[in-house]
Amino acid sequence: MPALYLLDIEGTTSPISFVYNVLFPYARERMSDYILHHSDDPALQADLRLLAQENAIDRASGAPIIYFPQSLSQDPAKALEASISYLLWLMNQDRKSTALKSVQGKIWAEGYEQGELYGEAFPDVPPALERWHRTTQVAIYSSGSVEAQRYIFAYARGGDLTPFIDAYFDTRTGPKVESESYCKIAEAMNTDSADVLFISDSIKELGAARDAGLNTLLCLRPGNPAIPDHHGHRAISSFDEV
Repeated sequence: MPALYLLDIEGTTSPISFVYNVLFPYARERMSDYILHHSDDPALQADLRLLAQENAIDRASGAPIIYFPQSLSQDPAKALEASISYLLWLMNQDRKSTALKSVQGKIWAEGYEQGELYGEAFPDVPPALERWHRTTQVAIYSSGSVEAQRYIFAYARGGDLTPFIDAYFDTRTGPKVESESYCKIAEAMNTDSADVLFISDSIKELGAARDAGLNTLLCLRPGNPAIPDHHGHRAISSFDEV
């Protein structure tokens, strides 16, 4: 038995359609109003500073990206307008931006708390989380912010699942396609890499985890893209098979 079950969300614990058809449109529709109405919030200001830093790094590396002005501190209105445009552009590109994910998480948090959003999980997920948590650790690793992850499980249809989850990790730990990220998670959870089981629908993520010494399972869920080549990862279609 693993000492730690490490789980992806999108396409693993929750349907891809929930993320792309519910969460993303919800954040997009409210992005502008949220930024404008929370412009004095220190947490949002920190996100926007990180956004500018990410943009500068991307431009320095020659990555294809739109220009995000770096020196608009004397014109807050233009700074906010530029931030909104850039955040929406990142969403269009499906970029795994830590700053974007943090802003999205704040927007979704309001939606959950106001009763406009509910977390979605496949039917086999709640009993598996409860079963695993009795004897070992369970953690989540997703490109969505830690805040967004918690709300998905706290406001899940059918009841709060957070009592069965010990920790959450996002891209602040590192990219999900880099093996070092998985080493950091194992260390943070005081677990040897060989005692961690990572379950995901992404071959690239599973490959990085395997390179870090983790055990892996490929999750094949309804609505996920077809994966003809499993690259040696054992496949499951339900957590009942674990």
